[in-house]
Amino acid sequence: MKKAFLALAMAMVFALSLVGCQSSTTTSTDNGNQGSSDSSGTTNNTSEKSLKIVVVTSPSGVDDGSFNQDNYQGVQSFVQNHPSCTVDTVRETNVANAIQAVDSVVADYDVIVTPGFQFAGIYDIAKANPSKQFILVDSFPADAEGNEQSADNIYAMQFAEQESGFFAGIAAAMETKSGKVAVVNGIAYPSNVNYQFGFESGVNYANKHLDTKATLIELPSYSGKDVNGANVGGNYIGDFSDEATGKVVGEALLDQGVDIIFVAAGASGNGVFTAVKEHGSAFVIGCDVNQYADGANGSSNIVLTSALKIMSPNVNKQLEAIYDGSFKGGNYTLTAATGATGIVTTAGQMQLASATVTALDDAYQKVKSGDVVPASNFNKSTPEDFKGL
Repeated sequence: MKKAFLALAMAMVFALSLVGCQSSTTTSTDNGNQGSSDSSGTTNNTSEKSLKIVVVTSPSGVDDGSFNQDNYQGVQSFVQNHPSCTVDTVRETNVANAIQAVDSVVADYDVIVTPGFQFAGIYDIAKANPSKQFILVDSFPADAEGNEQSADNIYAMQFAEQESGFFAGIAAAMETKSGKVAVVNGIAYPSNVNYQFGFESGVNYANKHLDTKATLIELPSYSGKDVNGANVGGNYIGDFSDEATGKVVGEALLDQGVDIIFVAAGASGNGVFTAVKEHGSAFVIGCDVNQYADGANGSSNIVLTSALKIMSPNVNKQLEAIYDGSFKGGNYTLTAATGATGIVTTAGQMQLASATVTALDDAYQKVKSGDVVPASNFNKSTPEDFKGL
């Protein structure tokens, strides 16, 4: 799984580079609820050019240990290489105010980084501020009617989360001892539904091709509805920063005999981690970044592996492009073929059997080549009938 290994290594390099980075004082706004390879170039630190950067999140902030934090690390890595540049953060705790939060700070910054589907509506702000540059993660810009748009000053990146979810599903199906597995999500935004459908596709694939007999467990009271109002099932907490409900959902699944839970729920997922740690005989699969360190539980670790979405290097790359004048806006979907999805199979950072690693390596190549296309929110297939099953 060379690409997956490479992606993980790059993510770790960027994380390690945070030591000693320069950033300005963090700011925040708390008004009330929540929402979601490439390498960077080496730059001459003697340059006097400066950029004022702001990362706007809602509502779990840049220290959620997953999605937002990884995007923030990409910015911090850039600032480390360019000490004349600064970064602030704004945490808007009410998802409904996400666009308003961007509008309130756009005049004060050169670059606005917005991680999450809830920021799709920045399109009109970008049009009104053509001298500002925007990096939008996990969504494409849309107008007031919800129609997808693109802009010269917005680099928008989405990821094929269904691919990483697919790998997680195979891992869960092959490693479960109880025969019961589950996925827990935050809000049924497209990225989260992609993770869910990908995971379910992976379990179904393993049951058909890898001689597993895993059953997917769903709690009807926590089923999700996507942005089009379609019921997608699954186990949705309904928030990305509700650890208490995350623990309730985790405990309910454990009570039904689930022993592996794929957690794609932002800071809400911390509650699931807590439930599994207290249970003592189950595992989680982390999401977005390598969460092995978060799984420490006394002398053991509850993280089986982590599904990866390579964000920080791509955020860093676009900041470098803004800095050197090569920035080009547009809408881009990043996949295994671009080294942007994968799963941790590095020794010491996961607890997978060698047979599972071999199966994941084979699955990765099939996904990368397009021979296997896991189901996702809007690709007109389901986890029961996707290409490659």
